[in-house]
Amino acid sequence: MSQRAKHPTRNAVVALAAAGMGVTAVFGAGASAVAAEAQAPLAMDTAAAVTAQAQAQTAKAAQAKAVKAAAVKAAAAKKAAKAVGWIKPVTGYTLTAGYNQGGAMWTNKHSGQDFAVPVGTLVKAVHGGTVVKAGPNGGGDGPAYGNAIVIKHANGTYSQYAHLSKINVKIGSKVKTGQLIARSGNTGNSSGPHLHFEIRTTPNYGSSVNPASFLRAEGVFI
Repeated sequence: MSQRAKHPTRNAVVALAAAGMGVTAVFGAGASAVAAEAQAPLAMDTAAAVTAQAQAQTAKAAQAKAVKAAAVKAAAAKKAAKAVGWIKPVTGYTLTAGYNQGGAMWTNKHSGQDFAVPVGTLVKAVHGGTVVKAGPNGGGDGPAYGNAIVIKHANGTYSQYAHLSKINVKIGSKVKTGQLIARSGNTGNSSGPHLHFEIRTTPNYGSSVNPASFLRAEGVFI
């Protein structure tokens, strides 16, 4: 009989212990696998949350950048508009008949401001806009104005230039502040070479306001 057969009780204990270790190993491995499976979705959820947070931060930063860029652009546009502003229609002038002045030259009181200048003096748009009248017969306002131009501006006002010797624009022309639009003359009801200038609330005769006061409010002093 072998040495192992002589101790059946001890052998049984050893076998049971070995079996127990096997069961423990099996169940231990199973528990580890279950734990790993439970942790996998958690890791995925965490990664997704981190990605979503990063995307949200990126979108927020892009939005803030776009808002800032729009504000800078608006400020630049406002500054540019202010820099252009309004200007005088001619230079090298002498002021003669003023707004609302009475006299035998006019059926009613004078509707604008006269700038005495030599024939052929450059006449410029006092502000950017669109030409709505241009031609003889006051551009449609009557023969007293001679050759004339009316420009509509973005703020709803109109500027008129009359007694011109030459017109360089036509109806529908887009003009910029300071752009050459005509040359002064002595056409129409005129007592001498000059530019008749008006500021109006409509394109038509009878809606004029004091042009000197208007330009003064825009920072232009004549």
